[in-house]
Amino acid sequence: MAITDIKEYAHLTEEDVEALGRELDAIRLDIEEKRGAHDARYIQRTIAFQRSLMVAGRIVLFASKKKPAWILGTALLGAGKIIENMELGHNIIHGQWDWMNDPEIHSSNWEWDNTCPSSGWKHSHNFTHHKFTNIVGLDNDVGYGIMRVTRDQKWHADYLFQPITNFVLATLFEWGVALHHLETDKLRKGEVKWSEKSEMAKDVGKKIARQVTKDYILFPALTGPAWKTTLTANVVANLIRNYWSYAVIFCGHFPDGAEKFTLEEFENESRAQWYLRQMLGSANFHAGPVMAFMSGNLCYQIEHHCFPDLPSNRYSEIAVPLRDLCDKYDLPYTTGPLWKQYGLTLRTIWKLSLPNRFLSASQDDAPETHSELKFRIRGGIKEVFGVDPQTGKRRGLRTAIAMVSS
Repeated sequence: MAITDIKEYAHLTEEDVEALGRELDAIRLDIEEKRGAHDARYIQRTIAFQRSLMVAGRIVLFASKKKPAWILGTALLGAGKIIENMELGHNIIHGQWDWMNDPEIHSSNWEWDNTCPSSGWKHSHNFTHHKFTNIVGLDNDVGYGIMRVTRDQKWHADYLFQPITNFVLATLFEWGVALHHLETDKLRKGEVKWSEKSEMAKDVGKKIARQVTKDYILFPALTGPAWKTTLTANVVANLIRNYWSYAVIFCGHFPDGAEKFTLEEFENESRAQWYLRQMLGSANFHAGPVMAFMSGNLCYQIEHHCFPDLPSNRYSEIAVPLRDLCDKYDLPYTTGPLWKQYGLTLRTIWKLSLPNRFLSASQDDAPETHSELKFRIRGGIKEVFGVDPQTGKRRGLRTAIAMVSS
């Protein structure tokens, strides 16, 4: 089962957790005090660069009947759409740049290049996902209502097809985001009535019409005789954006080590415990400056979940003291190469398509979902933790995981 007592699972006392929370608050305050002209120039230049890519791509596609022009134009559009969705849309809508008081670069005004309206994304992502991160039954992003990513989700026959479902979701990711906002899984199960979603559905329909008109009618038509090749370029550019966005998001939430939590854990949660849940429920992947930029700096998913409204260009800076805190409190800092994180995610999706009786490991000690019971069933482990009287170092969750894994 998922974690029901985060303090026990993390091998921390209540005092430890509150002290960790204060140190994370101090990191937030430090970054807030540092924000200024440097950060403003960063986001302004990013916007200018992204728009330049889109304009260049549209111009090149006037010659899209020639294969080199088609390839170049498609690549420019794909890169521009990735940057707009990841580093601009996602982060601006989070309010990361609201402190600038620039009406253009503000969460209340930015409309991104996606079939889901930004207003809907604010609710389904900013509120629901970031408040209830990885809480089974509250966070709709746990499997997105169509896939089983923890054994806490009861198996049913539809999950046998989730390897295919996963591929379709990756291919049509922006459409999946729009449907996810409408909570179509709950509509299908009868948990929500269509009448309750009518206004929301109208907003999504208008946004879809706008996106389809722009990408598949207007811009192809503008290129005249090259409209067919421009249309295929736009389709492929959207596929490039969809696959990359999907990979980044899934690698931040579903590799081994990105834990799940129960409603019992959430009910009496303090601010410090919320921080701890974000740290234990998220995963990073290794990235250099270019990949970090193209991922919207969501290669730092742990930092993002702790500080979703701080500027994304600061996450690499935040990562340094946050990793130091993980060392200090002996907590895992879940990260790895992108290929490995996605491989672990894919393994979970394929494996959990099957009923539990076909799976190895227990429900409390499976790679994709741990709980505090993982340690209880081994007996005696808890007694060796705390501060080592000889070295003065804390022996906590990271050491415990290493012990039970050996």
